[in-house]
Amino acid sequence: MLAHRIVASVLQPGEMAVDATVGNGHDTLFLARQVGPQGHVYGFDVQEEALARTRRRLEEAGLHERVTLLRMGHEHMAKAVPVAWHGRIGAVMFNLGYLPGGSDRSCITRPQTTVPALEAALRLLRPGGVLTVVAYRGHPGGAEEAEAVRRWAETLDPDRFVAARYAFCNRHRPAPELFVVVRGVAG
Repeated sequence: MLAHRIVASVLQPGEMAVDATVGNGHDTLFLARQVGPQGHVYGFDVQEEALARTRRRLEEAGLHERVTLLRMGHEHMAKAVPVAWHGRIGAVMFNLGYLPGGSDRSCITRPQTTVPALEAALRLLRPGGVLTVVAYRGHPGGAEEAEAVRRWAETLDPDRFVAARYAFCNRHRPAPELFVVVRGVAG
C-alpha cells in the first residue's frame, strides 16, 4: 500500500503515531511495527467491533502493548493524545469510509468530524511528520467526504505544509484517493 510506504519513509522507531480510524487494524498493526518497542500508537474508532478486531490482530502479533485503543471519534484525538506529544507525532493515518466486513455499513466517517480531525492531526505532527488519508468515493457520502478532504488540503499554507493527492486509476471503481500532507521542517 502506497500510504504505508510513505509513512515508513518518515516514521522512526521510538516515535509516536496515530491511527485515526482503526477499522480492521491493518494500519494500526503497521504503525505498531514501525514505532518498535520504544514507540507507541494511539488508535481511534467509534465502533467497538472495529476495536475488538484490531485488538485481536495486535494480540496475535504480540504488539498490543505498543498501542492504546480508544473508543472515540477521531475529531477528539488532540484531547486524548498527551499534551507532551503535541507537535511530536511522526505520522497520522486516516482510512475513511465504513468498517469493511462490519455489521453496520451506515456507520461511516463524515466531513463534519473528519475535517476537524485533520486539523487536530496537523497540530500533533512534528516537523517532517506525515499525514495520510485514503478516501473512498464508492459508498453513500464517500464522494462528498473526499471532496471535503481535497478542499481542506488545498487551503493549507504552502509555506508550512506540502500537500499531494494521488488518484489510483487501475484499481477499484470509483477509485480511492490518497492525500498526503507533510509538515514542513520550518513550520
